[in-house]
Amino acid sequence: MAMRCISQMNPKKIRGRVFLVRVDLNIEEGGEKNAYRIEAILPTIVHLLRHKGKVVLLSHRGRPNPVREISNFKFQISKRDGKLSLQTFARILSGKLGTKVKFVPHFDFGKIEMQIEEARPKSIFLLENLRFIAGEEQDDSRFAAQLAALGDVFVNDAFAVSHRAHASVRAITKYIPSYAGLLMEKEVRNFDRITDNYRHPMSIIIGGAKISDKIGIIQHFLGKADYFLLGGGPANTFFEAQGLPIGDSLVDMKSTAFAKQCLRSKKIILPIDAERQNGKILDIGPKTVEQFAAVIKNSRTIIWNGPMGLFEKRGFEEGTRGVWNAVLMNKKAHTVVGGGETVSSISLIPGSKSLISKNVFLSTGGGAMLEYLSGKKLPGIEALQK
Repeated sequence: MAMRCISQMNPKKIRGRVFLVRVDLNIEEGGEKNAYRIEAILPTIVHLLRHKGKVVLLSHRGRPNPVREISNFKFQISKRDGKLSLQTFARILSGKLGTKVKFVPHFDFGKIEMQIEEARPKSIFLLENLRFIAGEEQDDSRFAAQLAALGDVFVNDAFAVSHRAHASVRAITKYIPSYAGLLMEKEVRNFDRITDNYRHPMSIIIGGAKISDKIGIIQHFLGKADYFLLGGGPANTFFEAQGLPIGDSLVDMKSTAFAKQCLRSKKIILPIDAERQNGKILDIGPKTVEQFAAVIKNSRTIIWNGPMGLFEKRGFEEGTRGVWNAVLMNKKAHTVVGGGETVSSISLIPGSKSLISKNVFLSTGGGAMLEYLSGKKLPGIEALQK
């Protein structure tokens, strides 16, 4: 997809300008320090600072109870919502970038604009959680215009939220020149390669909690892919569709009709054994790991979204670990792995960072990845088209 990208901007046009950069810091409490999403946004920030631009970071976290009035700058954050503040990321980013990131805990746009104007070149600001203001999720044009007035150029480097028609993703592009960041460009390039220039055999690995958000990718690739390897909730849903005993396992009852239709296809490969606790399926079994690994080994295109089981719980991590080992050992396939839990599960592999080769792309997107690969148009990306 042809987008306007900051990589194509003349460096002279970056110098001294104020860039509003939409990033994704939607990371659960406790997982901030080693989050892949933080590492992924650094190149764009460094690129802008290198050319002496000022950077204002925009993001959200979780689903707080938003303030209804945009003019209410001194809003009160509830105890629950206080955990969704972005303040902790200012300290983390300061450490990773080696320069101070100034946190802005309010939405008094007049004061913010003055702070930015008075700041030195290469200054970095991080605004508070945008979802504390109702206008963010409402794609409110007034809120978007107020955000846009803070800078000269908008950069969307948050592929993971680009399937959302929100003020800081879509509406803001109506008021300010807008470009894709380095991460966004990288994400789209890898996904376009997967959809336009894939090689056979193509294997799609699907796990995680539910199947309803993954139906689109199965439908889209049913005529293209060679294999669908299912684990987690999706596999349980197919078992339920077959009338097999799954106990109190996680299942998406609304998707069983779709599962029954797909069972006619020989491309669907379900687990042949499972690890259970009190009758509940929590992971694929060793025979399935072996079966899946054999398919993955011979694949030349791999798409993976969703872990194979409850990998966070000791004793139920072997399925996901086994799939990771198979994926990392295949140096010939073009591989895309996405979904927050899936990417974080790479920690199951010691020294995983050194094992990731150029043929494996880790996406920051979960829902956005699924929608893009399903052929849907993402509002945040559509807004950046040339």
